[in-house]
Amino acid sequence: MEKDLVIIPTYNEKENVEKMIRKVFSLKTPFEILIIDDNSPDKTAEIVKKLQKEFPDKLHIMERSGKLGLGTAYLSGFKWALDHGADYIYEMDCDFSHNPKDLEKLHNACAKNNADAAIGSRYIKGINVVYWPLGRVLMSYFASVYVRLVTGMKIMDTTAGFVCYRRKILETIDFKKIKMKGYGFQIEMKFTAWKHGFNIVEIPIIFMDRQQGTSKMSGGIFTEAFTEIPGLKIRSWFRKYKQPNKK
Repeated sequence: MEKDLVIIPTYNEKENVEKMIRKVFSLKTPFEILIIDDNSPDKTAEIVKKLQKEFPDKLHIMERSGKLGLGTAYLSGFKWALDHGADYIYEMDCDFSHNPKDLEKLHNACAKNNADAAIGSRYIKGINVVYWPLGRVLMSYFASVYVRLVTGMKIMDTTAGFVCYRRKILETIDFKKIKMKGYGFQIEMKFTAWKHGFNIVEIPIIFMDRQQGTSKMSGGIFTEAFTEIPGLKIRSWFRKYKQPNKK
């Protein structure tokens, strides 16, 4: 039986984490969840550990010593997923900006329609973002435009954090060569998978700004991504990318 693992990094998500866990477990696909908590002062991890008694074989937690960056959280989660036999590995926020129901769309794109990676895309059909200030929408949208221009990728939502990867992508990518630690990590993962020749599709979603808890987004996050993209492109000139087995 194929194993679907949803990785959800958390930091101070006590308002959302239980509702998110229960919603994911209510879906048709038998998802498992790995919460990666960066020592949340609001005791998010304690809520998860109590729920593990109710969902002992489906809910997992990795506790880290502090805020170590989104990229390192996901890389730790990817390694855990590979070690524990996951076939489809998902990235997802805890704040309901990503609708849990859309996990099924990503699953179907990979498990039924043979995509190697499926991106929950805000920009593949217009701009589908709700409750964000206009300035933030424009910053995000034009960040993706900039990334496409510099890298040559055809992906519309390059900074998206709602993704499903087939296991073979994570087995192919050398995690030691992933340099970006913040939201630029999302760009670097997509770029690396694209350079390896994997089939990446975008699935339209509606992105909702969080209704509870505090956003971790800042202008510095976008600045990091902007300044490091040229280096990402230049490094790619000196690397060889293994092409995937088409079988």
